[in-house]
Amino acid sequence: MAVRLVRPPGTDAEASPDRALAPRWTCALVNNMPDGAFDATERQFVGLLEAGSKDQVVEVTRSTMEGVPRGERIADRIAREYLPVDSIRANPPDLLIVTGSNPLEPRIEDEPYWDDLSGLLSWGREHVPSMLLSCLSAHAALSVFDGIERTTLPAKCTGVFPQQAHPDHPLASGLGTEVVLPHSRLNAVPTDVVLAAGYEIAVGSEQVGWSVISRTNGSSRVVLVQGHPEYDPSSLLREYHRDVRRYVLGERDEEPRLPLDCVARSDWAQLRSLHDRIVGGDRDPALVESFPFEEMGDRADWPWRETAIGLYANWMADATERND
Repeated sequence: MAVRLVRPPGTDAEASPDRALAPRWTCALVNNMPDGAFDATERQFVGLLEAGSKDQVVEVTRSTMEGVPRGERIADRIAREYLPVDSIRANPPDLLIVTGSNPLEPRIEDEPYWDDLSGLLSWGREHVPSMLLSCLSAHAALSVFDGIERTTLPAKCTGVFPQQAHPDHPLASGLGTEVVLPHSRLNAVPTDVVLAAGYEIAVGSEQVGWSVISRTNGSSRVVLVQGHPEYDPSSLLREYHRDVRRYVLGERDEEPRLPLDCVARSDWAQLRSLHDRIVGGDRDPALVESFPFEEMGDRADWPWRETAIGLYANWMADATERND
């Protein structure tokens, strides 16, 4: 395998046939997702690093921010396999990935981990050759670096959307001009605002705005990702299942938003019928419990996979050029 996972000192090393090989890159992954998505998020980002590395070794440390609520199982896993965030500063990596997180506050600056996150980003722009910041972390970077505030959307942006890749941008090289990428977010920063701040668009569209933008900030190439190229085929459907279940159980009052093109075409009419019944007033938990979400997830398409791999391969290649 091309990814070598680093564990805290005193724990068993991750088994890897390439342990004797020097890594081509070192990467710090900061996973701030809540417990329900924690394992899947790690798997998705590590999977893209592995696919994008093209069989060269990338050594990955994993950390998380304090302030994200944790249950016993995930807290135990963090203690066994994750390093403190401060260890990133002690050993600056070639690459830094900071995931999104479940927004807990209307203002991003009021999140419980804001001081740690903003401090890491400020340090990173002077010490890390390239940072890839996802979703909430991308919006945090715009606040820290540019004083730009996110805005709340009238409705959740969720689904798989057509995008235009800009082939003259190094991150979009070889992707083609027409691609698709998933989005899942409640907040946004307008395209004209990031362009005015000096960012260049690698992937985006008029329908959902920018997906991937970048610019040099300090000593770092900062890549901001408002979409979710790391998602697997069933990610959006799992999110919808969670939201619709909470809605029918009365745990949330806001109607769930049905993600665009989140299942195979043959399953869309059935999913749409369920959604229409529930938001039409039939908030019966039995409808959700009996619905074949898992089977639909297994059949879901993955049309953005090659785009995601190409994006990460380009990002790592660009970081190599900056670091050499």
